[in-house]
Amino acid sequence: MQALRLMAVLAHPDDESLGVGGTLAKYVSEGVEVFLVTATRGDSGRYRGLRSDDPQHPGRLALANIRERELRAAASTLGVREVSILNYQDQQLDQATPAEAIASIAGHIRRVQPNVVVTFGPDGAYGHPDHIAISQFTTAAIVAAADPAYRSNGMEGVQPHGVSKLYYIAWPESTWKAYQSAFRKLVSTVDGIERQAVPWPDWAITTVIDTRSFWSTVWRAVCCHESQVTAYERLKELSPNDHESLWGRQSFYRVFSTVTGGRVPETDLMEGINT
Repeated sequence: MQALRLMAVLAHPDDESLGVGGTLAKYVSEGVEVFLVTATRGDSGRYRGLRSDDPQHPGRLALANIRERELRAAASTLGVREVSILNYQDQQLDQATPAEAIASIAGHIRRVQPNVVVTFGPDGAYGHPDHIAISQFTTAAIVAAADPAYRSNGMEGVQPHGVSKLYYIAWPESTWKAYQSAFRKLVSTVDGIERQAVPWPDWAITTVIDTRSFWSTVWRAVCCHESQVTAYERLKELSPNDHESLWGRQSFYRVFSTVTGGRVPETDLMEGINT
């Protein structure tokens, strides 16, 4: 009997830990094989709080290498079986050629054959263009991967694969309040317009995963991202109880499912899937 497989498709190093770390660790503990696809290596970010134009910043290439190492360490901490990096440029994922990005993700879906895929919602959490792009590309890639007529370079001999369930990360107001009390107001300024987090209403959330047993694992994974330590400084000051509040439950919106339906809340991403 083949083990169940879960794939997370995200935009940056640290999305896996801060976004869905508890969920990934939980399913690993239950024998689910977990795979991670990350679109960029985070090369446009700050380094220990230093902007890219600071003389002490290591530069884009060096930062990309640092953040890839951190990503792989965090994924290992969470128990992820495989990390794949698409090597798109940080902060410019929305400018990628759609057909190329979709083909790349579809190729990983056909190769891995996950039962469930999770990614960002169409709002990109707080309007981040990279998050929005990976949501759109992943959703399209799931359709492409299942289509027998879909062909792209490198897919010769790889069989189509239909994912059973797709979920978007869907944080309610309580989670956003916890994060923003630890960080700051989460905003993204795009084309001169400020975007900010808009919580999902509780009634729209289809699935809530109990991850209370894994908050300490998530914190260890977050700490692997040392180059971003300044951004996480206030998280270090929180008590274990606060960490559990942040990462003790994770919420999702079920975009589609071939095996479940209805409005009864789910507590398991794998509900309805038989191997």
